Amino acid sequence: MPELVFFSGTMDCGKSTLALQIVHNRTARGLQSVIFTRDDRAGQGKLSSRLGLVTDAVEVTDDADLYGYLVEKISRGGRVDYVVVDEAQFLAPGQIDQLARAVDELDKDVYAFGITTDFRTRLFPGSQRLIELADRVEALQVEALCWCGERATHNARTAGGVMVVEGAQVVIGDVDRDADDVGYEVLCRRHHRRRMTSATARASTLSPDVLPVNHG
Repeated sequence: MPELVFFSGTMDCGKSTLALQIVHNRTARGLQSVIFTRDDRAGQGKLSSRLGLVTDAVEVTDDADLYGYLVEKISRGGRVDYVVVDEAQFLAPGQIDQLARAVDELDKDVYAFGITTDFRTRLFPGSQRLIELADRVEALQVEALCWCGERATHNARTAGGVMVVEGAQVVIGDVDRDADDVGYEVLCRRHHRRRMTSATARASTLSPDVLPVNHG
């Protein structure tokens, strides 16, 4: 039976790499895909990973009808064996419903990849709808690590290396941006709560986990 599968994790956990691997494996078997993405780091109409792999994709806009796109492609004689969606957290809830409809009415597997929560630890609307509708939710097995070495569970937005907790939910950035730019960093829950990024930890004269001892 076709499925809607949501592969989720933090930034830097290899979700785009896995999406590209799925496309590679199925292409080698003669299967043809439609790849949707939105706001990829490589620019519009691209699906890319930090390993340097990149392929063309259909850029999703605010008013795009994903189900309608697939129906039109098939009605024109195009072949669609399965669908891959990267940066699925940026899709509108209604577009997630369209993907579920493609599974149920077009009998197509849909593999959606995205991060679950934003820099404020709030669910993205697209991710929330995927959790509500997906046949399966798979946590990606490649663990991103906080600067302290613990498993990273939260995404942090940074400006000049300092964690920020206010602003628009979507600001495009990456985990390898220069410290002076708006960027992102993955942190464990403890250091996300303390707003302790790698840059602020280096700048501190004390270990972030050690308090001074009073010998008086």
